[in-house]
This record gives sequence, C-alpha cells and structure tokens, in this order.
Amino acid sequence: MEISRLTMFARRVVHGRAARVLAIAVAAVLGGWLGIAFGASVDTAVGPADIGMSLEPSLGGETVIDVRPLGTLDFDSHNGPVRLNLTLEAVHPDAAEEILKNPRWADRLPTTIEGDVLDGLRRLAIRAVVCAVLAGFVTGLVVFRRISSAAWTGLGSLLMVAAIGTASALTFNPRSMSEPRYTGLLTGVPSLVGSAESIVNKFSEYRGQLAKLVTNVSQLYEAGSTLPTFNPDPDTVRVLHVSDLHINPVGWNVIRSLKDQFKVDMIIDTGDISDHGTSAENTYVEEVGRLGVPYVFVRGNHDSMTTQRAVARQKHAIVLDGTAATVKGLTIYGIGDPRFTPDKTVQEPNDEAQSLLDLGRFNAQRIVPRGWPRAASTSAPDKIPTDIVAVHDPTVGRGLSGYAPLVLAGHVHARSTELLPTGTRLMIQGSTGGAGLRGLEHDQPTPLTASVLYFSKSTHRLQAWDDITVGGLGEQWIRCERHIEPDPGRRISPGSQGVPSPSGTISGSPSPTALASGANVPYASGVSDGRRHGTGHRP
Repeated sequence: MEISRLTMFARRVVHGRAARVLAIAVAAVLGGWLGIAFGASVDTAVGPADIGMSLEPSLGGETVIDVRPLGTLDFDSHNGPVRLNLTLEAVHPDAAEEILKNPRWADRLPTTIEGDVLDGLRRLAIRAVVCAVLAGFVTGLVVFRRISSAAWTGLGSLLMVAAIGTASALTFNPRSMSEPRYTGLLTGVPSLVGSAESIVNKFSEYRGQLAKLVTNVSQLYEAGSTLPTFNPDPDTVRVLHVSDLHINPVGWNVIRSLKDQFKVDMIIDTGDISDHGTSAENTYVEEVGRLGVPYVFVRGNHDSMTTQRAVARQKHAIVLDGTAATVKGLTIYGIGDPRFTPDKTVQEPNDEAQSLLDLGRFNAQRIVPRGWPRAASTSAPDKIPTDIVAVHDPTVGRGLSGYAPLVLAGHVHARSTELLPTGTRLMIQGSTGGAGLRGLEHDQPTPLTASVLYFSKSTHRLQAWDDITVGGLGEQWIRCERHIEPDPGRRISPGSQGVPSPSGTISGSPSPTALASGANVPYASGVSDGRRHGTGHRP
C-alpha cells in the first residue's frame, strides 16, 4: 500500500514539473519572439545612407532590402528562423556626391561600408537579445506571477536568441548577394544589381558587392526622377531572349522596355511570333524593324513560311532555318520548327517526340561547341563552331545536347533551365506575349516573360542571366531574378549519341549532300500556299 502511494506521488511530481517546464519554454519562446518583433530595430549610417535594420520571425530566413520607392531586393542569405530587413531611410546628397566624384573613395568604400554594416548588425544583435530577454521575463511574470518563474522564462528567451543567431551564422551565404530577387520599378533593376561580368568574377567579394549596391542606390536617389542609364560593360554581350509572342502587342512594349533599360546588343526570338500564320498577321512583325538591334528569329509551330518571310523582310532581322549567323561576335545556329499546327483540334502523332529529337540530333552533326577543333573529315563540310543554338521546341534542343554550350527554346509557355549531363544548358523561355489570347483561358492571367543573357566577349560563354517576369492582363507587377552560371568554362561533350538516318534510325554522319540541301531531314514536310504542313499540335 505504501509503495503504491509513493508511486502515485512520484508521478504527480514528475507530471507537474514536466508541465511547468513546458509552460516556461512556451512562454520563453512567445516572449522572445514578441521582443524581437517589436524591439529589434536600429538605425545606422552606411556610407552616404541611413539604413534601418530590423528582425522579424520567418520560417525561411532571408535578407530583404527595401529601396523605397524603387522596390525590394530579396537575398537567400541564411536559413535561420528570422528575417533581416534593411530599409533605406535617406541618402545624404553631399556624402553621395563626394563618393561618386572622388576616386579615392573607390578603395576605401568597401572597408567603410563593411565596418558600418557590421557595427549596425552588432547593435541590432545586442538590442535583439535585450528585448527578447526583457519580453520573456515580462511574459513569465504575467503568466506565472512569480519572480523565479519569470527569471527562468527570460533565460529561456536568451537561449532561443542564441540558437537563432548560431543557425543564421552557420548557414550564412555571401554568394546570395549576387543572385537577388527584385520587385518594383523595372527601370531601376540594372543599376541595382550591377554588372553581370563583375558579379560573376567577384561574387565571392561580398563587401565589394555591398559597396556597389549602396553606390548604385545613391546614384538613383541623386538623379531623382531621371534614373541613370546602365553603363554597358565593354566585356559583356547582352542578349534578350523572347519567345511565343502570339501576336500580343503588349509583348512589343515589354521588349522595347527591356531593350532600352538593359542596353541589349541583340534579340533572339525562338518562335510563335504569330498565332495562325496568316498574311493578315504579317503587319504585327513590322515592329521587328523598329527595334534598332539585330533580331534573330527561328520559326515556331504557329508560324507559317509566310510568317517567316515577313520577318525576314524586316530591317535588322536575321532568320535562321538550318543555318548559322555570327551576330555581335556570337555564332548562333537556328532550326525552324518543322510543323505548322495552329489548329488545336489536330491530334498529335505518337512518334512526334522521337521525330523532333531526331531532327535535333541530325542538325547536331553540323556544329561543334566553340573551342573544339574544326572537323577534319573530308566526307562532310567543316562543322560550325557554335555558341548558341535557337530552336522552338525544347525536344529538338535535347537532340543537340553536347554540341553547343547553350540551347534556347520556347513553345511550352513555362520558363525553366536545365544543365544537361553533356554540359549543354537548355533554357526554355515562357511566353513574352502572355501566350496571346490563350493567356485568358486560365483563372489567372499568364505572365509575360523574357530573359537578359550576359556573355563574355572573350570566351563567348554565358556568364549570368536575368529572368524578368511581368504581370499578365490587368496586373501591375514586375520581378527580376539574377542567376549566375556556376561554371561558364565547363567542357561540352556529346558523349555517345547517334544521328538519325532519313529512315528515322540512328546511324553515322549524314552525307554532305543531305546536309547542304536538307533533303530527307526527319520531320521535314511539304510547302504549299506559303505554309509548312504537318500533323500534331502543342501550345
């Protein structure tokens, strides 16, 4: 009997203590979060600017720079459960002017800004600890009404802040400074994210990038309503990749804006500029001649031969269809889509994907990645050292894997990028025209997308790219994401890939006659009434 009573008493003690410890822990976390959310903020001077720093609870953890009224920059800087907010409160014109005009500041500015930021973060951390502990103590006092319990709650809040700080420090990623997500006024994007070439070469120099960011923001504010232009980098070739305009006139507005703001050297359009390929749609492509930069075009499955000829007549237009052209130092090989399928009721053949893949493999025998030795075979013409291949359907692009560093495609109305095992990067653009009228078929309007690609003039390799997304019909928002090519100089290797024969089977290299004439190319079809005829339909 005595043993049973002692057991019951022990269980009550254990259960009571466990419940109390749990209650103190919950109160400590709640109080600590409240202290951080409402008290962890400081103002600090960073170079010529006054910056507000604050912390707030966040599941993902990131750094957000609020550059009012231009927008925000988001960085995946850490994985801790707290977000660091930096708000530009003001820029001192006198200090900004001295920095911009005095060349001696160029050497001192990175160290100065790094010191200012670290000083602000130290003060923010101290304030976060003090506020969290005080809030935890007050929460414990209110809940438990005992000084001892409140003290334990305050200690628990202190431990919570220490754990958050440790997690954030261990997961800190300085490279995130070179890959921001931008929202806000499109005109400020290039000046804020800076030169692609310098980011690629110096992304590990965290404090240098931070200095550049502050300097560019100072320039924007000093200029007032007249935003400064993005000074072209002489070592960078800028290419605007667009696709699937589907005769949406708004698409031209986006292209013109991006062309001007990013100072692009050329535009590559991977097809479906029209919707039904009729002669009545030819007036839409006349905008090509008004852009003032080279416009490289490959035919899509909604573009007829009539459409292709209409584009070719425009000033600055370069139409590629099993041919190559060198533009601004970059060699581009283009393949027009073999289908003409504007009618959505047409059924797709079962072997369509294989035929498109074979078409890509067949054309792959004409090119090599730049830097490879030219083909020595006497039974085929010299292969073309190629920097970019432009196709419409990404399935064709996969057939070119290993034969070019970069393949650009469209067709599927959804942006994506993939580094294939051969080293070839396949970049698929969404719809720069918001998929035309098809963009209204869904509950939400289809966004308009385009990308600015940055190439090295010396190596001709992709260094970085900006993915721009504009809200669809009735929406007013813009987002820009910077991406860095992790290994621009990687080796491109075709591996073991055959080439389709005219019968569709995989065999050796095609004959020079077939390559020159295009005869018996898989998926080739007849031409009648100015249109290419075939079967099957995709977007």
